[in-house]
Amino acid sequence: MQKIICIGHAAYDITLPIEQYPIENTKMRISPGVECGGGAAANAAYLLSKWGMDTSFVGIVGQDLYGERIKEEFKKVGTNIDYLETSDTFHTSTSYILANFSNGSRTIIVSRDKKTYVENRNFNFNPTAILVDGEEPDVSKYLLEKYPDAISVLDAGNLKPGIVALCPYVKFLVCSKDFAEEYTKIQLSIENLDTLEMAYQKLVDDFYNTVVITLGSKGSFTRIDGKSVVVETLSIINPVDSTAAGDIFHGAFTYFLCNGYKLYDALRFSNIAGALSVMKLGGKNSMPELKEVLEYGDDFVI
Repeated sequence: MQKIICIGHAAYDITLPIEQYPIENTKMRISPGVECGGGAAANAAYLLSKWGMDTSFVGIVGQDLYGERIKEEFKKVGTNIDYLETSDTFHTSTSYILANFSNGSRTIIVSRDKKTYVENRNFNFNPTAILVDGEEPDVSKYLLEKYPDAISVLDAGNLKPGIVALCPYVKFLVCSKDFAEEYTKIQLSIENLDTLEMAYQKLVDDFYNTVVITLGSKGSFTRIDGKSVVVETLSIINPVDSTAAGDIFHGAFTYFLCNGYKLYDALRFSNIAGALSVMKLGGKNSMPELKEVLEYGDDFVI
């Protein structure tokens, strides 16, 4: 069976539904929120396990309540957590997310302890695919170099030294619009394809891999057979919460690559998975079923 390893950040998310952004020094009453594990690579691992893939997660949590809850969530969905380390000198990261129902935006306040990194280098598997989010650069680089034949995907959400350092080691650099703009110093516009092409070429020239630039509700951009392509996505009229939509996209993208989908179709279905997730509150709560994504894909003609 194909084996996937996801390496990076694990956190605990507390999502609070609001109708408007709070005014400082006021009191606001809200309906009950949602709590669950989060983090880019952790969310991707959870999705892949949910979709039936043999998935392991490499990361670190604290020896605390939130760390235990994250581990229990992984166990319930079947994720292998043999390589999820627990530290008694580190507090599990927490994210407090304000999900604004009036416009679908979310504001995230992150509480993170001092940096603590995974120490283990003894891994008993031969992965089909490796997905990294850049939060564990050393062990990520180690495994990417150890298994050069694996399908490798980097979730480059923002411009951090650890993420940039991993860019040359992956086959698929899947970066956000923000990352592409900050790295290339090019202001991107979906209405001006030249800007996307210039940023894409800069990234390819520097890192020599397949580049995908994600564009949120506008889909994603890449080149296929030398032709620039914007792969569109579903139009969500009343988005609820965009938390983890990008993580879900990256997990889905890894799934479809592992299952032999061509790049265009992998992006098309991954766009759909991310779009469907914004219709529900929370990260893990919003992950669509694989069957649902495939059904939408059959009906959605771009």
